[in-house]
Amino acid sequence: MSADNARDAVPPGPVVDLGPLRRASRWRAPEVVFWLLPVLAFFAFPQSRLLLSQIAIVALFALSLDLILGYAGIISLGHAAFFGIGAYTAGLLAAHGIGDPLLGLAAALAVSALAGYVTSFLVLRGTDLTRLMVTIGVGLMLYEAANKATDYTGGVDGLQGIVVGPLLGRFPFDLYGSTAYLYALAVLFGLFWIARRLVYSPFGMSLRGIKQNVLRMPALGTPVHRRLIAVYVIGAAYAGAAGALLTQTTQFVSIDVFSFSRSAEVMLILVLGGTGGLYGALLGTIVFVVAHDRLSDVNPQYWQFWLGLLLIVVVLFARDGILGALRRVGARWGRVRP
Repeated sequence: MSADNARDAVPPGPVVDLGPLRRASRWRAPEVVFWLLPVLAFFAFPQSRLLLSQIAIVALFALSLDLILGYAGIISLGHAAFFGIGAYTAGLLAAHGIGDPLLGLAAALAVSALAGYVTSFLVLRGTDLTRLMVTIGVGLMLYEAANKATDYTGGVDGLQGIVVGPLLGRFPFDLYGSTAYLYALAVLFGLFWIARRLVYSPFGMSLRGIKQNVLRMPALGTPVHRRLIAVYVIGAAYAGAAGALLTQTTQFVSIDVFSFSRSAEVMLILVLGGTGGLYGALLGTIVFVVAHDRLSDVNPQYWQFWLGLLLIVVVLFARDGILGALRRVGARWGRVRP
């Protein structure tokens, strides 16, 4: 048999049916309704647009953590490092005369992604506990570095001279938060759409497999380490975008963006909403930020007690967070529906 005939005799590799994956990636009616609600909120709550913009920004930050924790299983308590890098990237550009919001956002995405790539070789080594300690260490180091470099960061007083130009050269950031909210919402939706396409792709399925059984995936031909680096870089870029939005919409940034409490807060939000579903990050943010705002107004001294009680109730009685509870209710309603 000739070499050509021998090659022809080799059976082709298995054909992967991507039909179920494509069907799962289709937008459903509840999702469309969910994304219409923020648009309606713009008109229904004109006095709360600043709060709404903060919800959109924190939701993007929580989404970035969900990508690395909920899908790849990478535990991090120093995720605010990338949030702060993005915030200061946009702030420093604006303070030095480059105040275009989209340019600052793109720069924050790029710089945060680069920082994620550099630190990934440290973070992704070892077990979950090792990763947890390394992420905390990276966050604390950046916080102290920002605290010492007061000539560049402004220290605890914040970076001065931030002037953000009008969005698209036509829409200035007003005191009522109208432009800020629409801008933050548009960026959130755009990056969410990309993340949704990502998790419903073969790449996203490989991440789920790595989270479930990291030892088996190499036998299936999955480059585990490269997959983890890729999703970690994407998560870092998303966090940097959230930091840039915060700086641009408030025109202020201080070393608080690197604080450990910010990393712990976004972890609580993700636990509250539910990991590994994307929408859990958004739902957890809405509940957390609104509860924080309302409870601090009603009971300024003890609002943290009630917020802590809410978290305990959700963890004890809503397994897998708010998103998990909604899924169970939907499944049960589907079974009993005539």
